[in-house]
Amino acid sequence: MKNLKKLLLLALVSILAITVLAGCQGNEQAPPKAEEPTGAPEQKPEETLKTETKKVTVAASPTPHAEILAQVKEVLKEKGYELEVVEFSDYVQPNLVVDAGDIDANFFQHKPYLDDFNKEKGTKLASIAQIHYEPLGVYAGKSSDLKNIPDGASIAVPNDTTNEARALLLLEANGLIKIREGAGLAATKNDIAENPHNIEIVELEAAQVARVITDVDFVVLNGNYALSAGLDVADAVAKEEQDSEAAQTYANIIVVKEGNENNEGVKALIDALKSDKVKQYINETYKGAVVAID
Repeated sequence: MKNLKKLLLLALVSILAITVLAGCQGNEQAPPKAEEPTGAPEQKPEETLKTETKKVTVAASPTPHAEILAQVKEVLKEKGYELEVVEFSDYVQPNLVVDAGDIDANFFQHKPYLDDFNKEKGTKLASIAQIHYEPLGVYAGKSSDLKNIPDGASIAVPNDTTNEARALLLLEANGLIKIREGAGLAATKNDIAENPHNIEIVELEAAQVARVITDVDFVVLNGNYALSAGLDVADAVAKEEQDSEAAQTYANIIVVKEGNENNEGVKALIDALKSDKVKQYINETYKGAVVAID
């Protein structure tokens, strides 16, 4: 009997030992789950919140328009706008992409050209600000003396409606030809009423005019294309004067699609372009080839 009690006691101790060991192993395999934190997770120092940046896209001629736009990128960035400039070398695509809604605004043209473009292409584009004007100039090619122009001389001019008329009016102002009364801003070479020197007017797409300067006696260039060709406005044998009507009529403008006149990003862009800093940049950089408008 005594032996039986001893056996039972040993069995009970063994069972208790196995139970304790199993409990210890279980604790090692499955440690208690950490208590879930309450409230928002703690933000790490590097995880600072960033202000949302909105993009403003502008189609522009490379010179001087894209160069001028580059001066306001940092100012717009401080106001929460990223400025993206898409450069075009022609006068058609910048209007088409804005009319299609692919780009917010453009900066390359004057109002008479815009009005004519809307009429011809059926686009609905609106001018919302004047920034600068570029005096149209006559530059020497094979000849250099405009006052003693040889008979039969050739002069290359832009072939778009408003710029050709503008070129012809400049030639008229310098006594070379006379335009039919009433032709105005729609004048073409067919509207030349008097041509005492029998001048040949060579009509070319505006971007091509500078390329024929060695083939003709004179070229009439828009300011941006004169700059691109490395010509200085001081080299012009004749040009539109700063106090002329052309300064207002042919001011270069910011254009948007009708209905987008109140685009906040474009408004911020205009404010930056109208700043004294940008006006100073224009007048000092282009030395009269581009003139800022107050």
